[in-house]
Formats: sequence, structure tokens, C-alpha cells
Amino acid sequence: MTAKRRQSRANLRRNPRLALHPCFKHQLKRTKTRTRSQRKKGKTEDSDESDSEKEEKSKKKKGKGKKKKERAPSPDIEFDDLEKFVMQPAPQGVTVKCRVTRDQRGVDKSLYPLYYLHLDNEKKTFLLAGRKRKKSTTSNYLISIDATDLSRGGENFVGKLRSNLMGTKFTVFDNALNPERALPDMSNARQELAGIIYETNVLGMKGPRRMTVIIPGMSKDNDRVPLRPRNECDGLLVRYQNRRTENLIELHNKTPVWNEETTSHVLNFNGRVTQASVKNFQIVHSKDLDYIVMQFGRIADDIFTLDYNYPLCAVQAFAIALSSFDGKIACE
Repeated sequence: MTAKRRQSRANLRRNPRLALHPCFKHQLKRTKTRTRSQRKKGKTEDSDESDSEKEEKSKKKKGKGKKKKERAPSPDIEFDDLEKFVMQPAPQGVTVKCRVTRDQRGVDKSLYPLYYLHLDNEKKTFLLAGRKRKKSTTSNYLISIDATDLSRGGENFVGKLRSNLMGTKFTVFDNALNPERALPDMSNARQELAGIIYETNVLGMKGPRRMTVIIPGMSKDNDRVPLRPRNECDGLLVRYQNRRTENLIELHNKTPVWNEETTSHVLNFNGRVTQASVKNFQIVHSKDLDYIVMQFGRIADDIFTLDYNYPLCAVQAFAIALSSFDGKIACE
């Protein structure tokens, strides 16, 4: 054997992957076989895990990546007086997470469904119920703190939502007296809690809804400034129309962004909304688009999430959601 061949074989023993010449193929094959055998043997020797540990690891590996992302539940919220809670603004820094369910079962519930508002927590704490009144000239919804008592004269009546003839403007009232029957000083007259305006779709072009929400301003003590109009010419919507915006807060729905991939308008609900719907919206202040005052969206055919923040209260937020359910021929 020549010195050159002896040197090549010596190099092969040190590093078999250096072999490039056809005469060294058999040597490379044997080396690889030994290497694989050694690896297998070493793996067997190093494995000291019990069968139960191996089975547990296998289960974890199979389930990896399949865990479904759950919606974050509502923070722990406790209250002794339900009526007081649904009327007072949400605590600052706390997002009250709720769920709206729609009940359309029954002979007339397809036209006059029942709506329920619960806290989105483990207990599913009931907050409010609402239903459209029958034989009303305009859309008129009653809001109650009792799921079984939705009468206008009941003790559980806490507010109502009333629309104009076109169904494009809504006003939210509390449960106090009509100004015509109130005391001269208006101390027991009803308050207006919100005004909602849906922009009319004059050209009939499809696109996301545009809405404006007007609510009374807040005092330095974070209390709602009472607004008790003596007549319809002094309400929230009229004041806003006439630019009398003192002690008023103007909110708008956040403009969705067009997504080329899905060919639809989208908003980031951070996992709280899972289905596309024209009813999905977020309410923000024009000076801070990142602060979501309220968001509402579909998660099933008759189930929706509703989250609200300061300065809204549960009645205001629920009434805004009810207005989105109402038919709006001029807006679609």
C-alpha cells in the first residue's frame, strides 16, 4: 500500500465524512452504521424515565398548540344594591365585562325579543333585562332589574330607550317622572342619560355604521351631571344639534380598518368578539382613540359581549346596545 493511501485511510478514521473517493465508500458506510448503533445504545442507557413520565410528556406534546384562547373574564365585582350599581358610572380603571343574550323563542319574540345583560363571570350575575314595547308609534324599549318584570309601572323599571320615527336617533331616560307631571323645581323629573345618533345612509352605499353618542358630563367627584329637560326642545340631542355642548361628552364609534385579506372592515376586540357583524362596534372619545369607553360584538347567533368603562354605567351601555338591534332602514 502506498504511503498516500495509508495517509488517506488514517484521515478517514479521524473523520469519516472526509471520504470523497469511491474506494472509501465501504469504509464510510461501516462508520455510519457504528455511529448510529452507538447513538441508539447511548440513548437507551441515558433514558431513566418511568413509563408514566413518558406518557405524561407524550400527552403534553400532543396537546401543544391546540389550547383554545379563552376570553378574559370580568374582574370581581360585588354590590349590595343592584339598582344603584347599574345607574352609577363604572369605577375608573376597571372594565366591566358583560354578556348580552337575545331570546327570540316564542310566538311574538321574533318581533319582540327579550334581551338580558349579565356580568361575564363564573356566576353570570344578572344585571338588566330589556324588551321592545308593543303598539308603540316609535321603537320604545323598557329596561328592568328583574328578568320577569318588564312592565312600565313595575317597581323594577329603571329606564327606557326611545327612538325617533326614522329609527336613527335614540334617547335614554331613567325611571323618574315625565316633566309634565314633575314638581315645579324638576327635582323628581326624569333625567336623560344618553343620546344616540346613527348617520343616515343617503346614497345606499354599503359600509360600517357611523354613530355618535352624547352623554351628560361628569362632576369633579366623578358623578354624572343631572340633565332634566323641561321639554323636548332642551334635551341632549337638541343641545348637541345647536352646539350647546357645555356639560356634555361627545363619543363616536371607532372607524374600522379595511382588511384586504378578509375583504372586510375589522376592529381589534382583543379576543372578546369572535364573529363578524354590522352590529360590532367600539365607542371612543375623539381625543383618545385608544381608550375604549364601550365595545360590543357578536360571539354566537344570539350572544354578544358588552364591555364598558368610566364614565358609562350599565343602563347607558345596555341601552346603546339595544339601539344597535333596532331596525334602521335609513342607515343600512
